[in-house]
Amino acid sequence: MLNWRGTMTGWLVALAALGLAGCASPVKLDEGAPVESRDATPTDAAAAGAGAAGAGSAAAGQSGVASVDLGKTAAPAATLDRLVLFDFDSYVVKSEFAPVIETHAKRLTADRNLRIVVEGHTDERGGREYNLALGQRRAEAVVRSLTLLGASANQLEAVSFGKERPAVAASNEDAWAQNRRAELKDR
Repeated sequence: MLNWRGTMTGWLVALAALGLAGCASPVKLDEGAPVESRDATPTDAAAAGAGAAGAGSAAAGQSGVASVDLGKTAAPAATLDRLVLFDFDSYVVKSEFAPVIETHAKRLTADRNLRIVVEGHTDERGGREYNLALGQRRAEAVVRSLTLLGASANQLEAVSFGKERPAVAASNEDAWAQNRRAELKDR
């Protein structure tokens, strides 16, 4: 069984391999790229679409495609996934939650003023002290994953609520699975 270090090491090795593979590319950058010139006359379908959008923009050679601002690559905070779920009696961050961690790490590295609280939670089984400790380990595992991906430790805080704040108030496996979690909340 791999721990979080083994998983993170695997990701880092894969990223390094991709970077080296890009360096060994046979593409020569000194040569000019081939350029294809086309007439600026719209096709019939494009003209029909441009007529609906306004004939002035079609006559000026403007396309109906909106421009993309590459400076805004991070998703809005309201639409982000903020949960990392854990197995029973475990604080190992599962690989299926790597995209959640990577997204938040990118947000944190892009904005050094951003602060996140990682709240660790458990299901109702076990004693109060045990669950507080397990919740803390879960929160700290997520914080370690974020810092390994470039987030500053000063931007992160790990807290535990143990079994005190269940997401689902039921006593079955489905509810327990949803309660074993770490929540990432902006501060």
